[in-house]
Amino acid sequence: MIRGAGSFLKEFLEELAGEVALTVVACLAVGGLALGFVWGWERSPLVTGGVGGALLAFLGYGGWELLRPAKPGRRGRLAGAAATTFAVTALFIAYAWSCSCS
Repeated sequence: MIRGAGSFLKEFLEELAGEVALTVVACLAVGGLALGFVWGWERSPLVTGGVGGALLAFLGYGGWELLRPAKPGRRGRLAGAAATTFAVTALFIAYAWSCSCS
C-alpha cells in the first residue's frame, strides 16, 4: 500500500513539474513574441505587419491541413510542418491562456 502511494505521489509530482515547465515556456514564448512585435513595430511597421500576416497565413494553412478530411497518399513536407506548427501553437496558447503574465 505504501509503495502504491509513493508511486502515485511520484507520478503526480512529475506531471505537476511538467505542467509548470510547459506553462513557464508558454508564458516566456508569449512575452518574447510581444517584445519582438513591439521592437519590430518600432523599426518598421510594414515589415512587422507583413511577417505577422505571413505567420497567421501559415498557421491557418496548418490548421486547414490538420483538420481537413484525410486523402489517400502522402502529405507534403510543407503541409506537415504547417500542421505541426499549428498544433504546437495551439498547445502553447492553451497553456499561455491560463498564465497571469499579461
